[in-house]
Amino acid sequence: MGTGLHAPILDWYAVNARDLPWRRPGASPWAILVSEIMLQQTPVARVLPVWTEWMERWSTPASLAAEPPGEAVRHWGRLGYPRRALNLHACARAIVSGHGGEVPDSYDRLRELPGIGDYTAAAVASFAFGRSHAVLDTNVRRVLARTVRGEQYPPKATTAAERKLAESLLPTLSAPLWAVAVMELGALVCTARAPRCADCPVADLCAWRLAGRPAYEGPQRRGQSYDGTDRQCRGRLLAVLRDAHGPVPKAALDAVWADPVQRERALDGLVADGLAEVVGEGAYSLPG
Repeated sequence: MGTGLHAPILDWYAVNARDLPWRRPGASPWAILVSEIMLQQTPVARVLPVWTEWMERWSTPASLAAEPPGEAVRHWGRLGYPRRALNLHACARAIVSGHGGEVPDSYDRLRELPGIGDYTAAAVASFAFGRSHAVLDTNVRRVLARTVRGEQYPPKATTAAERKLAESLLPTLSAPLWAVAVMELGALVCTARAPRCADCPVADLCAWRLAGRPAYEGPQRRGQSYDGTDRQCRGRLLAVLRDAHGPVPKAALDAVWADPVQRERALDGLVADGLAEVVGEGAYSLPG
Protein backbone atom coordinates (compact mmCIF):
# COMPACT_ATOMS: atom_id res chain seq x y z
CA MET A 1 0.00 0.00 0.00
CA GLY A 2 2.87 2.37 0.79
CA THR A 3 3.80 3.28 -2.79
CA GLY A 4 0.14 4.04 -3.49
CA LEU A 5 0.59 7.10 -1.30
CA HIS A 6 3.03 8.78 -3.68
CA ALA A 7 0.80 10.12 -6.44
CA PRO A 8 -2.07 11.49 -4.32
CA ILE A 9 0.25 13.18 -1.80
CA LEU A 10 2.46 14.68 -4.52
CA ASP A 11 -0.62 15.88 -6.43
CA TRP A 12 -2.02 17.41 -3.24
CA TYR A 13 1.28 19.18 -2.53
CA ALA A 14 1.43 20.64 -6.04
CA VAL A 15 -1.81 22.50 -5.30
CA ASN A 16 -1.54 23.19 -1.57
CA ALA A 17 2.14 23.88 -0.83
CA ARG A 18 2.82 27.07 1.08
CA ASP A 19 5.05 29.60 -0.67
CA LEU A 20 7.94 29.71 1.79
CA PRO A 21 11.13 31.56 0.83
CA TRP A 22 13.49 28.72 1.75
CA ARG A 23 11.59 26.45 -0.66
CA ARG A 24 11.96 28.72 -3.67
CA PRO A 25 14.33 27.66 -6.47
CA GLY A 26 16.83 30.42 -5.71
CA ALA A 27 17.21 29.55 -2.01
CA SER A 28 20.85 28.88 -1.13
CA PRO A 29 21.98 25.85 0.87
CA TRP A 30 22.83 28.27 3.70
CA ALA A 31 19.32 29.74 3.62
CA ILE A 32 17.89 26.21 3.82
CA LEU A 33 20.21 25.23 6.67
CA VAL A 34 19.22 28.35 8.66
CA SER A 35 15.52 27.62 8.08
CA GLU A 36 15.81 24.01 9.20
CA ILE A 37 17.49 24.93 12.47
CA MET A 38 15.01 27.75 13.15
CA LEU A 39 12.02 25.52 12.40
CA GLN A 40 12.94 22.95 15.05
CA GLN A 41 10.07 23.04 17.59
CA THR A 42 9.00 26.44 16.23
CA PRO A 43 6.02 27.30 13.97
CA VAL A 44 6.57 28.74 10.50
CA ALA A 45 4.73 31.98 11.37
CA ARG A 46 7.26 32.77 14.10
CA VAL A 47 10.25 31.76 12.01
CA LEU A 48 9.48 33.77 8.85
CA PRO A 49 10.30 37.30 10.11
CA VAL A 50 13.40 36.17 12.00
CA TRP A 51 14.67 34.09 9.08
CA THR A 52 14.12 37.03 6.72
CA GLU A 53 16.03 39.40 8.98
CA TRP A 54 18.88 36.88 9.41
CA MET A 55 19.24 36.33 5.68
CA GLU A 56 19.31 40.07 5.03
CA ARG A 57 21.98 40.48 7.69
CA TRP A 58 23.95 37.26 7.16
CA SER A 59 23.37 35.97 3.64
CA THR A 60 26.41 33.67 3.78
CA PRO A 61 28.11 31.56 6.44
CA ALA A 62 31.13 33.89 6.26
CA SER A 63 29.08 36.96 7.16
CA LEU A 64 27.75 35.29 10.31
CA ALA A 65 31.10 33.73 11.20
CA ALA A 66 32.68 37.20 11.24
CA GLU A 67 30.37 38.27 14.09
CA PRO A 68 30.74 37.37 17.77
CA PRO A 69 28.34 34.61 18.90
CA GLY A 70 26.41 37.09 21.02
CA GLU A 71 25.09 38.76 17.87
CA ALA A 72 23.56 35.47 16.76
CA VAL A 73 21.83 35.19 20.14
CA ARG A 74 20.67 38.82 19.97
CA HIS A 75 19.06 38.45 16.56
CA TRP A 76 17.53 35.10 17.42
CA GLY A 77 14.89 37.19 19.16
CA ARG A 78 12.11 35.23 20.82
CA LEU A 79 12.24 32.04 18.77
CA GLY A 80 13.07 30.06 21.90
CA TYR A 81 15.72 27.38 22.51
CA PRO A 82 18.50 29.97 21.90
CA ARG A 83 21.22 27.33 21.98
CA ARG A 84 20.22 26.89 18.34
CA ALA A 85 21.60 30.38 17.63
CA LEU A 86 24.97 29.35 19.05
CA ASN A 87 24.84 26.15 17.01
CA LEU A 88 24.21 28.13 13.84
CA HIS A 89 27.08 30.45 14.63
CA ALA A 90 29.38 27.49 15.30
CA CYS A 91 28.18 25.91 12.02
CA ALA A 92 29.02 29.10 10.12
CA ARG A 93 32.55 29.16 11.52
CA ALA A 94 33.05 25.45 10.79
CA ILE A 95 31.79 25.92 7.22
CA VAL A 96 34.22 28.80 6.69
CA SER A 97 37.21 27.09 8.30
CA GLY A 98 36.64 23.58 6.99
CA HIS A 99 34.59 23.87 3.81
CA GLY A 100 35.71 27.05 2.07
CA GLY A 101 32.58 28.91 3.11
CA GLU A 102 30.27 26.51 1.25
CA VAL A 103 27.67 24.36 3.02
CA PRO A 104 28.71 20.69 2.65
CA ASP A 105 26.64 18.81 0.09
CA SER A 106 26.45 15.33 1.65
CA TYR A 107 24.67 13.89 4.67
CA ASP A 108 27.89 12.59 6.24
CA ARG A 109 29.72 15.92 5.97
CA LEU A 110 26.71 17.87 7.19
CA ARG A 111 26.43 15.53 10.16
CA GLU A 112 29.95 16.54 11.21
CA LEU A 113 28.97 20.21 11.65
CA PRO A 114 28.40 21.46 15.23
CA GLY A 115 24.88 20.83 16.48
CA ILE A 116 23.68 19.12 13.28
CA GLY A 117 21.74 15.94 13.99
CA ASP A 118 20.32 13.24 11.76
CA TYR A 119 17.15 15.09 10.80
CA THR A 120 18.84 18.39 9.87
CA ALA A 121 21.59 16.67 7.88
CA ALA A 122 19.02 14.63 5.94
CA ALA A 123 16.80 17.66 5.34
CA VAL A 124 19.58 19.92 4.07
CA ALA A 125 21.09 17.17 1.91
CA SER A 126 17.64 16.57 0.42
CA PHE A 127 16.25 20.08 0.03
CA ALA A 128 19.48 21.91 -0.83
CA PHE A 129 21.28 19.26 -2.88
CA GLY A 130 18.60 16.88 -4.12
CA ARG A 131 19.88 13.84 -2.25
CA SER A 132 17.64 10.88 -1.44
CA HIS A 133 17.19 10.56 2.34
CA ALA A 134 14.42 9.68 4.77
CA VAL A 135 13.60 13.07 6.33
CA LEU A 136 11.87 12.21 9.59
CA ASP A 137 10.51 15.27 11.36
CA THR A 138 7.52 15.12 13.72
CA ASN A 139 5.03 15.77 10.91
CA VAL A 140 6.41 13.05 8.65
CA ARG A 141 6.54 10.53 11.48
CA ARG A 142 2.90 11.25 12.36
CA VAL A 143 1.69 10.88 8.76
CA LEU A 144 3.47 7.54 8.34
CA ALA A 145 2.30 6.30 11.75
CA ARG A 146 -1.30 6.93 10.75
CA THR A 147 -1.39 6.06 7.07
CA VAL A 148 0.77 2.93 7.16
CA ARG A 149 0.99 1.68 10.75
CA GLY A 150 -2.57 2.56 11.80
CA GLU A 151 -1.42 4.40 14.93
CA GLN A 152 -2.58 7.83 16.09
CA TYR A 153 0.92 8.98 17.09
CA PRO A 154 4.47 7.77 16.44
CA PRO A 155 6.74 6.70 19.31
CA LYS A 156 8.28 9.48 21.36
CA ALA A 157 11.74 8.87 19.86
CA THR A 158 12.45 7.81 16.29
CA THR A 159 12.85 4.03 16.01
CA ALA A 160 14.72 1.80 13.59
CA ALA A 161 11.36 0.48 12.35
CA GLU A 162 10.21 4.01 11.49
CA ARG A 163 13.41 4.70 9.61
CA LYS A 164 13.15 1.44 7.69
CA LEU A 165 9.55 2.24 6.75
CA ALA A 166 10.43 5.77 5.61
CA GLU A 167 13.34 4.50 3.53
CA SER A 168 11.13 1.85 1.92
CA LEU A 169 8.74 4.59 0.81
CA LEU A 170 11.35 6.80 -0.86
CA PRO A 171 10.45 7.10 -4.54
CA THR A 172 13.12 6.40 -7.14
CA LEU A 173 12.66 9.90 -8.52
CA SER A 174 11.85 13.13 -6.68
CA ALA A 175 12.72 11.89 -3.19
CA PRO A 176 13.23 15.48 -1.89
CA LEU A 177 9.83 16.52 -3.28
CA TRP A 178 8.23 13.51 -1.58
CA ALA A 179 9.89 14.41 1.72
CA VAL A 180 8.61 17.99 1.74
CA ALA A 181 5.15 16.94 0.51
CA VAL A 182 4.66 14.48 3.40
CA MET A 183 5.98 17.11 5.81
CA GLU A 184 3.47 19.65 4.50
CA LEU A 185 0.59 17.18 4.73
CA GLY A 186 1.42 16.64 8.40
CA ALA A 187 1.69 20.37 9.06
CA LEU A 188 -1.55 21.39 7.34
CA VAL A 189 -3.92 18.39 7.35
CA CYS A 190 -2.72 15.41 9.39
CA THR A 191 -2.15 17.57 12.46
CA ALA A 192 -1.53 16.25 15.95
CA ARG A 193 -4.69 17.32 17.74
CA ALA A 194 -7.33 17.88 15.06
CA PRO A 195 -6.54 16.02 11.83
CA ARG A 196 -8.72 17.09 8.91
CA CYS A 197 -9.32 13.66 7.46
CA ALA A 198 -12.01 14.99 5.10
CA ASP A 199 -9.34 17.07 3.36
CA CYS A 200 -6.68 14.36 3.23
CA PRO A 201 -5.67 13.09 -0.23
CA VAL A 202 -4.98 9.59 1.15
CA ALA A 203 -7.91 9.25 3.55
CA ASP A 204 -9.18 6.21 1.62
CA LEU A 205 -5.79 4.51 2.10
CA CYS A 206 -5.12 5.56 5.69
CA ALA A 207 -4.83 2.55 8.00
CA TRP A 208 -5.66 4.64 11.08
CA ARG A 209 -8.84 6.11 9.61
CA LEU A 210 -9.95 2.75 8.17
CA ALA A 211 -9.50 1.18 11.63
CA GLY A 212 -11.85 3.77 13.13
CA ARG A 213 -9.14 6.17 14.34
CA PRO A 214 -8.18 4.13 17.44
CA ALA A 215 -6.87 6.18 20.36
CA TYR A 216 -3.18 6.28 21.18
CA GLU A 217 -2.20 3.58 23.68
CA GLY A 218 1.40 4.54 24.43
CA PRO A 219 2.82 6.58 27.32
CA GLN A 220 0.83 9.68 28.24
CA ARG A 221 1.69 12.64 26.05
CA ARG A 222 2.02 15.77 28.18
CA GLY A 223 2.16 19.28 26.82
CA GLN A 224 5.12 21.35 27.94
CA SER A 225 4.31 23.96 30.58
CA TYR A 226 6.12 27.29 30.38
CA ASP A 227 4.79 29.75 32.96
CA GLY A 228 6.99 29.87 36.03
CA THR A 229 9.59 27.47 34.62
CA ASP A 230 13.34 27.90 34.42
CA ARG A 231 12.86 28.27 30.65
CA GLN A 232 10.67 31.32 31.18
CA CYS A 233 13.11 32.76 33.69
CA ARG A 234 16.02 32.24 31.29
CA GLY A 235 14.01 33.92 28.54
CA ARG A 236 13.37 36.99 30.69
CA LEU A 237 17.05 37.30 31.61
CA LEU A 238 18.17 36.78 28.03
CA ALA A 239 15.74 39.44 26.80
CA VAL A 240 17.43 42.01 29.07
CA LEU A 241 20.86 41.03 27.75
CA ARG A 242 19.67 41.15 24.12
CA ASP A 243 18.21 44.62 24.47
CA ALA A 244 21.17 46.12 26.31
CA HIS A 245 23.89 46.17 23.60
CA GLY A 246 26.48 46.19 26.37
CA PRO A 247 27.18 45.00 29.92
CA VAL A 248 24.13 44.69 32.18
CA PRO A 249 24.47 45.24 35.95
CA LYS A 250 23.25 42.36 38.06
CA ALA A 251 20.55 44.58 39.60
CA ALA A 252 18.88 44.96 36.21
CA LEU A 253 18.65 41.18 35.90
CA ASP A 254 17.42 40.77 39.47
CA ALA A 255 14.54 43.12 38.67
CA VAL A 256 12.92 40.85 36.05
CA TRP A 257 12.41 37.70 38.16
CA ALA A 258 11.29 37.64 41.79
CA ASP A 259 12.46 34.19 42.92
CA PRO A 260 16.16 34.63 43.75
CA VAL A 261 16.98 30.90 43.85
CA GLN A 262 15.42 30.20 40.48
CA ARG A 263 16.89 33.39 39.02
CA GLU A 264 20.42 32.49 40.08
CA ARG A 265 19.99 28.94 38.78
CA ALA A 266 18.77 30.26 35.43
CA LEU A 267 21.56 32.82 35.18
CA ASP A 268 24.20 30.21 36.01
CA GLY A 269 22.66 28.00 33.33
CA LEU A 270 22.90 30.75 30.71
CA VAL A 271 26.59 31.23 31.52
CA ALA A 272 27.26 27.47 31.49
CA ASP A 273 25.51 27.12 28.12
CA GLY A 274 27.57 29.93 26.58
CA LEU A 275 24.56 32.21 26.14
CA ALA A 276 25.85 34.82 28.59
CA GLU A 277 29.14 35.75 30.16
CA VAL A 278 30.35 37.62 33.22
CA VAL A 279 32.04 40.92 32.41
CA GLY A 280 33.66 43.24 34.91
CA GLU A 281 32.41 43.08 38.46
CA GLY A 282 28.87 41.77 38.78
CA ALA A 283 27.83 42.54 35.21
CA TYR A 284 26.71 40.23 32.39
CA SER A 285 26.50 40.39 28.61
CA LEU A 286 25.87 38.22 25.59
CA PRO A 287 28.92 36.16 24.59
CA GLY A 288 31.59 38.19 22.84
